[in-house]
Amino acid sequence: MKLLITGGAGFIGSAVVRYIIGNTDAEVVNLDKLTYAGNLESLAEVSGSERYAFEQVDICNRAEVDRVLVQHQPDAIMHLAAESHVDRSIDGPAAFIETNIVGTYTLLEATRHYWQALEGERKTNFRFHHISTDEVYGDLEGTDDLFTETTPYAPSSPYSASKASSDHLVRAWQRTYGLPVLITNCSNNYGPYHFPEKLIPLVILNALEGKPLPIYGKGDQIRDWLYVADHARALYTVVTKGKPGETYNIGGHNEKQNIEVVHTLCDTLQELRPQAMPYRELITTVKDRPGHDKRYAIDASKIEKELGWVPQETFETGIRKTVQWCLDNLDWCQRVQDGSYQRERLGSGE
Repeated sequence: MKLLITGGAGFIGSAVVRYIIGNTDAEVVNLDKLTYAGNLESLAEVSGSERYAFEQVDICNRAEVDRVLVQHQPDAIMHLAAESHVDRSIDGPAAFIETNIVGTYTLLEATRHYWQALEGERKTNFRFHHISTDEVYGDLEGTDDLFTETTPYAPSSPYSASKASSDHLVRAWQRTYGLPVLITNCSNNYGPYHFPEKLIPLVILNALEGKPLPIYGKGDQIRDWLYVADHARALYTVVTKGKPGETYNIGGHNEKQNIEVVHTLCDTLQELRPQAMPYRELITTVKDRPGHDKRYAIDASKIEKELGWVPQETFETGIRKTVQWCLDNLDWCQRVQDGSYQRERLGSGE
C-alpha cells in the first residue's frame, strides 16, 4: 500500500509518517509545502527508508499535485496539510482561507480526476482521508455533553471556520462525484516535535528559561487531550479499516482545564528538572482571546466499537513522555525557536 500524506512534515503529519514507516509495510509519499510549521528534522529517523519519499509541493498548486499523483500512484491520500493555530487565524485569516479551503478544493479536484482514471480493485479500494478538528463543532455548554459525529457545526474562529468549510467540501465531493472519503475530527494533540507556539511546548520551554507562563483569562477552558502517537495510530486504523462516507471522532478521554495542564507540566518539570523556585510561580494570566471556546470534549465510542482503536496513553503518562522528550531534545526545540531549521533549509535550496 502506498499512502500520499499531505502536511507530513508538520506536527501530526510527521507522527503519522513515523508511525507508518516504523510499524507497517506501507510506502509513504510526504507532500509538504514546508511553511514555518513544516520541519523535516522531525522525520530524520525515517528519511533514509526506501519506503519514504518527499515532495515539496503546495496543495494549492494543481499542476504539481497532478504530477505527484501520476508519478507516485498512491492507493490512498491522508490530507493533513492545514494552517492550524487559532491565534494566527485571528491575526491573519487569509492564509487559512487559502490553504484550508482553496487548498482542500484543489486537492479534491486533482484526486477526483486521478481516482476516476483508476481501474478495478485500485479504484474500488482507493480512499481520501480528510483529517479535521473538534473545533468545527464550536463549544459545549454543559459539563456532561460530548461531541459526536452528528453534532452540528458551529465554528468560532477563522481557523475552525476554514476547517469546517473543508469538511463540507469533502462530503460534497463524495455526494456529488462518488469519491470514497473518510473524515476524522480529533481533540487537542500534544507530544514530541510539537511546534512551540502551542500551549504545552510553550509552557515547557518558557519554564525551562524562567519566562512567564501565560494563561488566557482564568485558565478554565476545558480541552480533551490526545497524545499524538495515539492519534497517528488511529488515523492509520481509519484509512485502512474505516468505511467510506463515515466520520470518526478521535479523543483521548482526558478533559482538563488549561490551568490543570499547566500545573501538571510545572509539577512534572519540578520532578525531572528541579529548581529552587517552583515552576508554578512563573504562571501569569493574560487577556482572553476573542471568541475563545470554553469546552471541547469528544465522544470516541464509534471508532472504539467499530474499528477497535483506544488510546494507549493516559494524560499523566503522555505528559511525562512529552516533558522528557523536550528535555532530551532541547537542541531541536532551540532550532525551532530561533528559526535556524528554516534558514538552513533555505540555504540548502529547499
